[in-house]
Amino acid sequence: MARHLEDEHIPFPILVGDIGGTNARFWILTDVYAEPREFPHVRTAEFPTIDQAIQDCILDKTAVQPRSAILAVAGPIKSDEIPLTNCDWVIRPKQMIANLGFEDVLVVNDFEAQALAAASLSKDDREPIGTLAETSLASRVVLGPGTGLGVGGLVYSRHVWVPVPGEGGHVDIGPRSKRDDQIFPHIERIEGRISGEQIICGRGIVHLYRAICAADGIEPRWTDPADITSHGLEHTDPVAVETLELLATYLGRLAGDLALIFMARGGVFLSGGISQKIIPALKLPAFRAAFEDKAPHSALMKTIPTFVVTHPQAALAGLAAYARTPSSYGVSHDGRRWRKG
Repeated sequence: MARHLEDEHIPFPILVGDIGGTNARFWILTDVYAEPREFPHVRTAEFPTIDQAIQDCILDKTAVQPRSAILAVAGPIKSDEIPLTNCDWVIRPKQMIANLGFEDVLVVNDFEAQALAAASLSKDDREPIGTLAETSLASRVVLGPGTGLGVGGLVYSRHVWVPVPGEGGHVDIGPRSKRDDQIFPHIERIEGRISGEQIICGRGIVHLYRAICAADGIEPRWTDPADITSHGLEHTDPVAVETLELLATYLGRLAGDLALIFMARGGVFLSGGISQKIIPALKLPAFRAAFEDKAPHSALMKTIPTFVVTHPQAALAGLAAYARTPSSYGVSHDGRRWRKG
């Protein structure tokens, strides 16, 4: 049964996991100080259940048997049966305790883990976008274009970092420029609306590319976001180049909106593989120009740094930071932590 146990440490060794739609990633932390034991990525489609994947790919591969697990998942945590958004696995903490030998299981939102990473990663794990390279102990925002568009906040209060999960990727996004007015009528809508996730994520790159083609009367050449991205970065296709420029612009606008909402003087952090791949496009003027264009607060926006998170396992690093020093983070356990007995 879930309990209020925020003040209790989770016992080591701890299995930390980042469970995505395609891949699941795991580390084992043997104690507070040791480097994590890393494991190969697990393809979710190759296992019928997460329990089977953990048993076969982790527990059977190491003599160190974790007593606890902290799992970050893309999906709502409403009960002791937690379905994932983009794969068929269902996380059942009570069953994990019964079958896998865990004493303690904590499940958090995937962007809480990304927010924890934004609080704890070093300068070497982030790439500044723009001239500002320093951050401060102040509220932060994390955005992650990937399969969808994840958003999380991070509030610093009374010497504690408090992650704030949300669904900010689904806010409305609309046209501002003449070029936007030409393109937006061709963007695929969901029940009549265009959300950030419709154009700022993997499939959004394709939506945006097709909309540009439709606006200009051009036959689309590419259907894979990786192709559009590579041709845009290599300047081998003018529509792909404009797609990346507009992607950076719309990402900058939304990032700026969220920075204002959270008063994120500590910075905005762009996470995930897409952000890392398009760093050259983000370093062009379009992203920061859109981010700062928030009259009457443009002067304020110029003081807020923006970064791409470059750590290859940022979510696991965030979970590990929390596991080692839980008193530094205000992570709620209510309804999300289960213990043996």
